Amino acid sequence: MDMPLHPSSMDIAFRLILTVLAGAAIGINREAGGHSAGFRTTVLVGVAAALSMILANLLLGTYGKTPELFATMDPMRLPLGILTGMGFIGGGAILKQGTLISGVTTAATLWAMTVVGLCFGGGQLLLGAAGAALILFTLIGFKWIDLRITRQQRARVVIAGAAETPSVAEVYETLHASGYRVNFLRETNAADGHPKLTIFEIRWEQPEIAGPPLTLMKLLKGKYDVQSFEIVVEGMH
Repeated sequence: MDMPLHPSSMDIAFRLILTVLAGAAIGINREAGGHSAGFRTTVLVGVAAALSMILANLLLGTYGKTPELFATMDPMRLPLGILTGMGFIGGGAILKQGTLISGVTTAATLWAMTVVGLCFGGGQLLLGAAGAALILFTLIGFKWIDLRITRQQRARVVIAGAAETPSVAEVYETLHASGYRVNFLRETNAADGHPKLTIFEIRWEQPEIAGPPLTLMKLLKGKYDVQSFEIVVEGMH
């Protein structure tokens, strides 16, 4: 569909309704996952993009012009500015806490919803609907695949013991024989009333859907005095 030269009130209302429906469907998915940018944020982003594109449509000098010339007109800078501004909002949704980077998918979703809003606002209804459907399929369908991808997992383990037991070599051999990779991080000396603490980083591979590493935890607790067991989360969401 080409952008109508003179959109009617019904045409504008239809574009906005489709934008709200698409934003609501995508926003509900993000809200259900507990993400910072959820239902209302996603709808607002889409509506803002649609309004900017509708305004550009209304501001276009259509007399003596053909649809092929629209992209060279100054009013088209308005929706382009919306996309640029969306980058700042998306950047604010990304958080870094230690090795964990979160909010990347949320930022990408907001940016994609902005483009969907521009499509609906510009009268490209089929393209906007297809884009919204692909976004939903990516967020819902691909998450099922993502949870089942085998990836490297890490845990930081603190083991307490006497001055010589357990030795670093003993822990390494026990875990290595069970298929785990072990890195020695540091060791604190035994002091009055305080045991020696040895800190290891353990690596293994499993899909996220497999849940906590119960086998590893049972192995460690059955042989050593485990003071702490901390999963090191590293990824983008």
